[in-house]
Amino acid sequence: MLVSKYSKPEFSPYDDDTLVVGDDPGPWRAPVAQRALATSVRLPGSKSLTNRELVLSALASGPSLLRAPLHSRDTALMIEALRALGTIIEEVPGDGGFGPDLRITPAELLGGTSIECGLAGTVMRFLPPVAALALGPVAFDGDESARRRPMRTTVESLRGLGVDVNDDGRGSLPFSLYGTGSVAGGELSIDASASSQFVSGLLLAAPRFTEGLTLRHTGESLPSMPHIEMTIATLAARGVVVESPEPGVWVVPSAEIRGIEVDIEPDLSNAAPFLAAAIVAGGTVSIGGWPWSTTQVGAHLETLLPLFGATATRDGDSLVIDGGDGVRGGAELPGVDIDLSLGGELAPAIVAIAALAGSPSRITGIGHLRGHETDRLAALAAEINGLGGAVAELDDGLAIEPRPLTGALWHSYEDHRMATAGAIIGLAVDGVLIDDIGTTAKTLPQFPRLWSDLVRDPDEIVTTVTTDTLLL
Repeated sequence: MLVSKYSKPEFSPYDDDTLVVGDDPGPWRAPVAQRALATSVRLPGSKSLTNRELVLSALASGPSLLRAPLHSRDTALMIEALRALGTIIEEVPGDGGFGPDLRITPAELLGGTSIECGLAGTVMRFLPPVAALALGPVAFDGDESARRRPMRTTVESLRGLGVDVNDDGRGSLPFSLYGTGSVAGGELSIDASASSQFVSGLLLAAPRFTEGLTLRHTGESLPSMPHIEMTIATLAARGVVVESPEPGVWVVPSAEIRGIEVDIEPDLSNAAPFLAAAIVAGGTVSIGGWPWSTTQVGAHLETLLPLFGATATRDGDSLVIDGGDGVRGGAELPGVDIDLSLGGELAPAIVAIAALAGSPSRITGIGHLRGHETDRLAALAAEINGLGGAVAELDDGLAIEPRPLTGALWHSYEDHRMATAGAIIGLAVDGVLIDDIGTTAKTLPQFPRLWSDLVRDPDEIVTTVTTDTLLL
């Protein structure tokens, strides 16, 4: 079995039949849809929820149990980082279908350690405030690409709280801090325009600050507000009520964080390429376990995808997208004009669909994506144009003109959502070669297998259900 260099979980969710890649596997040929789909898929847990619950469990007053958590590179990095700070995290049997549950027992936070962030924004932005509560030095570093991600707001916010931080003036990884075992808290103003994770990281740790925290955002815009709402909801479930007396201001009391047992929702953002497949290939794709109420930004797919002519319906606990004939069946998709400021992580999938539409599209409100795993705006424009498309960067988004596309090498830029965007286009365009599909292990190690099963002739699909993939 070959495992991607990007996937380093202690629990490996692969089996010998799983299509995964090694350190130098060569490009992965995106499968072309040969027929309309009629497929149901269940996906692993939300990365955003899993990593938030891991942090809160480490800061809690008692043990917690996470049922059906995600097992991926990002969550493995978070687990190992919390263990390095002294938290006890054990794998226990579970019935989530994608690996064991996690029992977390909090312990005294200790420094004298180094934290590997990889490319996980949740690790590099959530854990420095936690590490400030530890006693002793803690060093942070990550992948080469992570050193280009904006971190100045984290560094400056810690200094504003009286924490000793050394970044040699870079405002990025690597940096180190010296924890004294406590943080006073109080009032703090930051500019979180580059990422809502700067806000969430402070809110998660704030109940453990001596005086709590009154946090004020000073920038003109704040992307991905649903992720902040998710953070506030996870705190509320543990007994910490965050007040927001006005937009951009949050008041967190100094309070006990309760240990709880919690079920992790499926990752709705990871559902985006699978649901998009119905629009491209035609037919239906349903995602099981879709919650009726959630703070995940992927919930917007239910209203976004019908803008391309699809229909969205509920069938029990599943969301069903019907793409009709689909691009492969000759349907001409309408172009769209969408502001994705509330759900920027959905942009790569939406842009991939728009690249196959028959009229122009504008996707705006996503300027902050320039600071994600890669500059996603530049990357999407470069790769679609490399297939013969016509995509232009805007100040805060992309303009897409319809053009016939042809197969070529698609670069992933070590970005999982770039890799899946290429796979979406590859459903309709023969010869799209993803240079490293292994980047999907960041949040969905099972992607290559699930995607191949998506387009496979139903008579060829093995019906045995394993912990690697639950395909109904």
